[in-house]
Amino acid sequence: MKPINRTLTMHIWSYLAIFLTIILAFLWILQVLFFDIYYEKRTTKIIDAIAYKTKKSYINEDSSFLDQLSYNNNACIEIIQNNKTIYSSNGTRRGCLYTIDESGETTNTYINDFISSNKSKKNYTIINPLLDNKTLVSAIKVNEDTFAFINASLEPTDPAISIIREELIAVSVGIYISSFILAYFLSKRISTPILKINERSKKMAKGDLDTPFVVNENIKEIKELADTLNYTKEELSKINETRKDLLANVSHDLKTPLTMIKAYAEMSRDLNKDNAEKREENLNIIIEETERLNLLVNDILELSKNESNMNELIIERFNINNEIESIIHRFDYLKEQEGYNFIFNYNKKYEILGDKNKINQVIYNLIINAVNYTGKDKKVIINLKEKKKKLRIEITDTGKGISPSEIDKIWEKYYKSEKNHKRNKIGTGLGLSIVKSILIKHNFNYGVKSTINKGTTFYFDVNI
Repeated sequence: MKPINRTLTMHIWSYLAIFLTIILAFLWILQVLFFDIYYEKRTTKIIDAIAYKTKKSYINEDSSFLDQLSYNNNACIEIIQNNKTIYSSNGTRRGCLYTIDESGETTNTYINDFISSNKSKKNYTIINPLLDNKTLVSAIKVNEDTFAFINASLEPTDPAISIIREELIAVSVGIYISSFILAYFLSKRISTPILKINERSKKMAKGDLDTPFVVNENIKEIKELADTLNYTKEELSKINETRKDLLANVSHDLKTPLTMIKAYAEMSRDLNKDNAEKREENLNIIIEETERLNLLVNDILELSKNESNMNELIIERFNINNEIESIIHRFDYLKEQEGYNFIFNYNKKYEILGDKNKINQVIYNLIINAVNYTGKDKKVIINLKEKKKKLRIEITDTGKGISPSEIDKIWEKYYKSEKNHKRNKIGTGLGLSIVKSILIKHNFNYGVKSTINKGTTFYFDVNI
């Protein structure tokens, strides 16, 4: 059977109504089933206490105390000595048992039973012939020829009990009806801001990322939900803007080599088909641009894998100095052809713990970034510094630096300090995004320090 979909208001109202019904039902179960039992146990305890106090009061010859004791506890007290009643409190009160008639004979068998039992104390439960109700008689031996008998009803016969029960019925009905009404309005009050947030969320799902979530309620959880959704909206706006920039920049980086490949291919076919030297030059340019396209595609795939956790880390211990020297060697063509200077500073050889291929990719991308942005001296500096059982790897350029307002944005895909996208000298523009995803996956601390017109240092800390 398909479940019935109900509104949040109906759910809250239903739960409150069910809870209220259970509370009232529990109250009436206690009243109907357990009140008499509780009353009987409480009366028994009181009668036993009265019996002890009666014995003590008789010994002290304090009859006024016995009168007060009988009146306060709605009990009948009778003291018999040598088969004669010598004291009877409230003796003519409705419900009191007459134990000895005018001829001096006992009318209740429990008296003879107790006197002949030679016990110091005994309780009897009988049916009072006057009221036809269950009555407790507590018999106690005061001395050798004196006995006290205290009796009280084990059933709540007081008219006040009936009045209380009638009032309980009226109050229960009133509370039940008013609580149902209150539960409905309370559920409306709680659900209304949530329903508003739901409507606003539907608009956000359709692409409206401008209207904020505003809640005028003093409910902490609802406010936190609105704040979370506002944060989500802001992040979605950033992602949407990044996606647009990424599409524009990738399209630019794809269009440029494709245009050049087409142009030089046509030149080789139409203009330079008889000029072997020019044709060779054109083919070399086509190969370079094809390699750039291949590098761009590989970087996009690598970034996608890192961000979707498809690449598992292979942790091992390796010599970082040797790896950095090998990476620097890959830039020898820049040294020879364009005069770049790569400076590697360290005090000793270090063994570090991490994914060797991923760490190599981080260092390679940071060096490419330094090459693209270093100053006129074309200097790139790599430093190894031991710091608190960690090894800090720094890659520094001597370029124009990064303004403080842009420091947190440089890790974004294709972010440029200039407004318009500029083609990198080498690389694809995705290097820092790949660096960030790899370092986060390693749980390594990383960052950047920059001084305007002096240069920028990227760093990260690895385990040694």
